[in-house]
Amino acid sequence: MLQRPQRGDPFWIWLLHSWDLLAWAVIGLLALITVLGGTPGPQKYGSLALMAVLAAANAAVRRWGRRRPLGGYAYLALLVPVLGALAYLRDGYGVLYTVTLVQFVIYVDSLRGALTASALGAVAITAGGVLREGWDTDTLTKNTISSLGVYAVSVLIALLTPRALELRDERARLRAQLASTQAELAEALRREGAARERARMAREIHDTLAQGFASIVVLAEAARAGLAGDPDRSAAQLRSIEQTARENLTEARALVGSGPQIAPGSVAQAIRRTVERFAQDTGLAVEADLPDVDCDQPTRIALLRCAQESLANVRKHAAASTVGVVLAEQPYGVELEVTDDGRGFVVGDAPGFGLDGMRRRLAELGGELTVTSSPGDGTRVLAVLPLGPGGPAPVPPARELESGAPTHDSQV
Repeated sequence: MLQRPQRGDPFWIWLLHSWDLLAWAVIGLLALITVLGGTPGPQKYGSLALMAVLAAANAAVRRWGRRRPLGGYAYLALLVPVLGALAYLRDGYGVLYTVTLVQFVIYVDSLRGALTASALGAVAITAGGVLREGWDTDTLTKNTISSLGVYAVSVLIALLTPRALELRDERARLRAQLASTQAELAEALRREGAARERARMAREIHDTLAQGFASIVVLAEAARAGLAGDPDRSAAQLRSIEQTARENLTEARALVGSGPQIAPGSVAQAIRRTVERFAQDTGLAVEADLPDVDCDQPTRIALLRCAQESLANVRKHAAASTVGVVLAEQPYGVELEVTDDGRGFVVGDAPGFGLDGMRRRLAELGGELTVTSSPGDGTRVLAVLPLGPGGPAPVPPARELESGAPTHDSQV
């Protein structure tokens, strides 16, 4: 059964649909002429009743028989005798065979069925005209030739329609596939966005809250151990715990609010505050060279987080005595280098989340992270970022990456 054409359907489908609409417009017009004209009573009411029955049957098969081929055949089984009866009742009603030609095609599911149904319609309209005009050779010849001419058009329609329907169905399948692909792509993008957001939140929590909690635990253990022997130091450690907890609370509010922020000022000042807190909490000697570097907020945050993560790793793993923190502006960007003289490690075997989070954070800004270490030789972490937002990835000179130990991507 012919469905309502969609954008992109073949022209032939649109033509058949328009033809079907025209058929019902002609039937309506004939019904109106019959009502308003001087048609004798039996012919008038008989033709109106037949057209009403035909319209009702068509509405029923369109509503309930759209996916049932037998419904279309049942409608054509009614259409054929109705056309013959109308041709018998009124002169000129034979035109209805012409205007309903497409119905012999759109209500069947095979070429043979279309040709057979259309042939029966031609026979019916011919018989109705001959019975009305009188049975003689001239009348039979005239009506037969007229019906055969229209039937030839019906054959042409029946031959051309299947290919048009195939094209329509193929385009419908393509539209369905496109809609399905678009839906799948939208869902994939949604999942990817959610995954990116989870990764971002995990990184922010690790670099802020988790590090703060780890520092609180270490300070609390040290304060508890020193309560009896060194109460002044324990008091200082408790104050540091309080300060760290307040900072964690501020970080938590920022994460659920407008996003991560750092205090106003230069990146050098922010890193210097972190270094001073680290030295105060750990008692380690820290050599810091932190000149002012002019950079945007994302770069400041990335450099500060790299400094915090690197110093946290020193605190947890290095067992170092001396730590170095150097911030430097180079022609190719800005560098942050954190070194220690601790126990070192095999870079490729190190577990954890920290360095991977730093690496991802830097990569988002076009930067890169280099980690150099080996057992017993300390560790060097070098973060490099371009100064211009969205600029190309920085390429430090080869001497900046030289080290006695191999460099690998890793995590601590």
